[in-house]
Amino acid sequence: MAEGEERGSGSLVRRAPPQGQRKGWIPRSQADFADGGAFPEVHVAQFPLEMGRKGGRAQAQTLALTTDGSGRPDHAAAIASVGQRAGKIVHAGKDSLAPKVLSEEELARPDDEAAAENTERTRLALEALASSKVSGAHGSLEKALADKKPAQYIRYTPSNQGSAHAAGATNRVIRMVEAPVDPLEPPKFKHKRVPRGPPSPPVPVMHSPPRKISAKDQQDWKIPPCISNWKNIKGYTIPLDKRLAADGRNLQEVQISDNFAKLSEALYIAERNAREEVEKRADIQRRLAAKDKERKEEELRALAMAAREERLAPPPPTALAGGNGLAGDDDDEVREREELRKERKRERERERRLENKDGKRSRMSRDAERDVSERIALGQTVPTASETLYDQRLFNQAGGVASGFGGGDDAYNIYDKALFKSGAAAESIYRPTATKEDEWGDEDTAEAAVMKAARFKGADRGFEGAGEQAAGGAPSGPRQFVQDDAEADPFGLDEFLTEAKSGRPLDRVGQSSGMAAAAGGSMGESGRSRINFEREGGRR
Repeated sequence: MAEGEERGSGSLVRRAPPQGQRKGWIPRSQADFADGGAFPEVHVAQFPLEMGRKGGRAQAQTLALTTDGSGRPDHAAAIASVGQRAGKIVHAGKDSLAPKVLSEEELARPDDEAAAENTERTRLALEALASSKVSGAHGSLEKALADKKPAQYIRYTPSNQGSAHAAGATNRVIRMVEAPVDPLEPPKFKHKRVPRGPPSPPVPVMHSPPRKISAKDQQDWKIPPCISNWKNIKGYTIPLDKRLAADGRNLQEVQISDNFAKLSEALYIAERNAREEVEKRADIQRRLAAKDKERKEEELRALAMAAREERLAPPPPTALAGGNGLAGDDDDEVREREELRKERKRERERERRLENKDGKRSRMSRDAERDVSERIALGQTVPTASETLYDQRLFNQAGGVASGFGGGDDAYNIYDKALFKSGAAAESIYRPTATKEDEWGDEDTAEAAVMKAARFKGADRGFEGAGEQAAGGAPSGPRQFVQDDAEADPFGLDEFLTEAKSGRPLDRVGQSSGMAAAAGGSMGESGRSRINFEREGGRR
């Protein structure tokens, strides 16, 4: 049971705490007052027996749930109307922003009968309002006579019933009339006019969110000052831009002539035609240069072919002392061997060119750089032995599981087998190696061997097979170099002709027969750089 509560005969009676212990206690209901008055030490608004409360009952803090026309709870209107005067219209919903859609009947003009009825009703209301104002201003006699009510008769039965009381009357009838009003009596109350409260607010206007002002908008809002072009009484120095801004020429649209577009188009067409002509001339020059280059290369190729044919021409047959049958057989064998040798040489040259082409690697280099897994996947490496799943050393052993654990501790049977029975390890361990003395011999032999090396030969010493003139005296001064005379042949014609006559080792590939020569010639152009030279007069 809470403090301040007592249980009487079948009912719970709430009692206030004793005086002096009421700190923090607030009366919540009429039962807390116990049919008594308010508690002065409790500083809150108290209404014992509902005395002094407006409306005669307590105002709850919880708002009543209201609904709109569609039956949905209208929380916004209930919350927004708290603290407002009665009858004030509060627009708290989005429906207030929607415009009303009126029908044609509602928007139609009223007829004469409806207009006359509205006019008469308005006239009577205005006359009643004006008469009340006039009667209040002139006096209260007419008002009192107009508002005078008839007498009322009230029957009541007194509580004291007896023959000695009121002459033994059991019922009484009382006639109640209004007291007369003195027309000359001044007003008892002073009426103070209170300013009328604000009307209901209008429907709020929804605006779009503010936009960021751009530079163009700011420039448009700049209003230039009015500056006269004829008068300047104060003598101010007005900037030219302000004077031009006041002129209003910024508000005029600039009209660009169409001739500018025509001029630009004409210039563009002329430039395009000029570019096409330049490209055509460059293409013609490029073709002429290519033809000239092909002609010169063909001439060089013909010269090189002629020199190669002269160099590779077979010598005239020589008559042998013996019979012709053996010589013919030897020539056939030599020719076959030469053909095989040339064929293999062509294959090697072809492989070398393929290796060097575009930086590609040869097959052998690729296979050497492959991983073991790649070789196995490509089938290049075949395993020599199959994979074993068990250690072969565990099989065919004389000792069992208990070997090594049996016997006494005194037995010396730790090393039952030789560590290296046979093989390279045993050969290298148990045999002496050759020492430096065995390799070099004694000191004299070692010194002679060292002095015979090429790195210890002097610059003035000769070599085997060379004459005595080759070994000259030691140079007295620093080494002197002689520069080649490049002015004798600045274009390198002598070197080219010498090379054309002698030929390169690779130029002999495919020149043994007509078919081979054709195949060799089709392998591609010579790898030599381009050299411009003139044909000799006596050679064709």
